[in-house]
Amino acid sequence: MAMKRHDLVRRRRAVGFTQEALASALGVERSTVGRWESGAVAPQPWLRPKLAELLQVSTEELSDLLVVHRDEEHGLTDRAQHVMRHPSRVDLATIAELRDGMQALGERYDRMPSATLLARAGEHSSRVTFLAGEAPAGRVQREMHALQADAATFMGQLVWDASQRQDHMTARAYFEEGVEVARHLRDPTVEGHALLRNCYVSLYGAKDYREGLDLALQAAHTTKRSSHVVTGLALLHAAEAQAYLGEPHECELALTRAERHLEKVDGADAAHELYSPTHFGRLAGSCYLTLGNYRKAEQLLSQTAAELHDRRKSRAIVLGNLTLAWLRDGALDAALAAFNEALNELHGTRGGGGMNIVFRAAREMRPWRNEHAVQEAQDRLMTLMETT
Repeated sequence: MAMKRHDLVRRRRAVGFTQEALASALGVERSTVGRWESGAVAPQPWLRPKLAELLQVSTEELSDLLVVHRDEEHGLTDRAQHVMRHPSRVDLATIAELRDGMQALGERYDRMPSATLLARAGEHSSRVTFLAGEAPAGRVQREMHALQADAATFMGQLVWDASQRQDHMTARAYFEEGVEVARHLRDPTVEGHALLRNCYVSLYGAKDYREGLDLALQAAHTTKRSSHVVTGLALLHAAEAQAYLGEPHECELALTRAERHLEKVDGADAAHELYSPTHFGRLAGSCYLTLGNYRKAEQLLSQTAAELHDRRKSRAIVLGNLTLAWLRDGALDAALAAFNEALNELHGTRGGGGMNIVFRAAREMRPWRNEHAVQEAQDRLMTLMETT
């Protein structure tokens, strides 16, 4: 069976290299790059730091790119290939394989640029949608549609992040597909998650805080009896919307309600994989930043940044908000330290949320633009943009 490093090929193309150009930059033959991409051989260890630099990824991310996969034409197991040829024979075992594949993509979301994952996720989502339409009635059909709703929501998340939170229309179309399928299934947890993702577009993309608040409250109402995770997250975002709207009392009430739900989370929650203990600090810190309580924001965001390890896109957002809190509190040195840490996280992930916040922080540094350290930090941001 043909094998190939598809992620390596996609990343090379994403940064604008042909095989010939990449080979020239590394001082190797074009055929050597071809053998790497075919999976025949691996790059020599002494070439990997330079290869990672040229592909604008960390050494850890390069290791992910070097994973060898079956050729796309045969990108599934024998069982799944058979089902794609005979879709009415889809079964629970195939669904489990498809869900595992989507989970693997989700686990890489916080460590890699969304654009790198988009093509593979799109192919996976298309397979899921196709099979959902052909699945036999009963449990198999229900499980297939549940996977379809999750895949649509994940695709919306990827598209929006890859577009630097600009492509609202496509993201919303995916989220609305997730809502529609979940309602058909009468699955409030999946529906609430899709509604919550749509809320993010309103809050952080369209800046329509009243619509964002309505969607957050709708998500919380939908899942109040099915998932403490989604209900708690929805209330956290309702609190953030109320902070944006200048409603501090309502914001505090929503934070209290969110905390109560998140304290009740256990492993039986259908959305448990969405939960992180850092959620409250991330969102509450952002609320207090917006409300002008910079000391409380600094405390929450500093603690959360220290607790976030492998969730690099989330950490970049927290560090960006921490930069803003320090700047508005007049602590330039602390702000620059957080800003540079955020850039370190963004170098390998290009997360749309983090990018937007560090640009806002860069604008707020203008009063100190004659400071050498500020100039250096802003030069780093410009270099990052040139390679995005």
